[in-house]
Amino acid sequence: MQYIPALSSILSPEHLAAFVIRQYGFAQDTTCRILKTGINHTYLVSTPDKKYVFRVYFLDWKTETEIAEELSLLTYLKGQGIPVSYPIQDKSSVYIQLLSAVEGKRFGVLFSFAEGESIRNPCEQVCYHLGTTMAKLHQTTVNKTLNRKKYDAETLAGWAYELSRNHFLSTSDEMQYLERASLLVSSVFEKADSDNLRNGVVHLDLWYENMKIKDAAHITIFDFDNCGNGWLFLDMAYSVMLFFRNEPDKEVFIKKRDSFFRGYESVTSITEEEKRLIPYGGLAIWLYYHGIHVQRFNDFSNQFLSEDFLKYWLQTVNQWMLFHNIKI
Repeated sequence: MQYIPALSSILSPEHLAAFVIRQYGFAQDTTCRILKTGINHTYLVSTPDKKYVFRVYFLDWKTETEIAEELSLLTYLKGQGIPVSYPIQDKSSVYIQLLSAVEGKRFGVLFSFAEGESIRNPCEQVCYHLGTTMAKLHQTTVNKTLNRKKYDAETLAGWAYELSRNHFLSTSDEMQYLERASLLVSSVFEKADSDNLRNGVVHLDLWYENMKIKDAAHITIFDFDNCGNGWLFLDMAYSVMLFFRNEPDKEVFIKKRDSFFRGYESVTSITEEEKRLIPYGGLAIWLYYHGIHVQRFNDFSNQFLSEDFLKYWLQTVNQWMLFHNIKI
């Protein structure tokens, strides 16, 4: 029988358990179960005395070079004492595993397990410690580059708008808003005072599902899948925007935002230009992830991506911009 090619598949946890036992020399009673399917698939690997996370990258989502750059960054950050989930080598000192799936060759990587919990709506204390953790991360990545994407107005907002034109009617209110928002980001970024903006390697996805918090002060960051090169304020912008989104009481949000900034500036300073651009950075990244939804419609977002969802997605970011007295 000739099989029809697949776009994506979910690899068997039982097969992966046998794979990691063989590849990493783990105990025979090691188990594996699915943690989450999404942009990538993640599995919890449990040995008798330790837990790990095995990530299986989607077919053609990231090249082997891009993954190697991500792992190199994580290894460097671990060596600098930054609390991250780091990659683990197999018995042959190899990080990246090649997996034969029905749709083709996919890559897999074993990571250390991050202890703690994900907190959707953190308190002021947690926001403060996230600020200190992010500042320490940025101290180690400032002025560094990876052989990965450069994030700017075009690769964030412009890219998302152009991709959306192939998926939604360009005459809709939402698409016209998306176009105006993209042009606004481009204009503001072009006129930004680059001398007062720090460049380096950014995570770009620092939200509550990509960090685990233990005892408020111990925060472990993971999922550097979208790391790349850009202005460091982008990481701050996305995290602060999500504080805003998840906190219904905006006076409480302001306290959380200020606590985050105090934590960050207890480690290193934030320029006034970086603070000024926080709203626009949040907008740019929010549009970028809409672009990811469109790009990955066939194998990830088809269950939710619709005109109604786009309306909700843009209403969310519009509330953020209006809070800062910016009308799009």
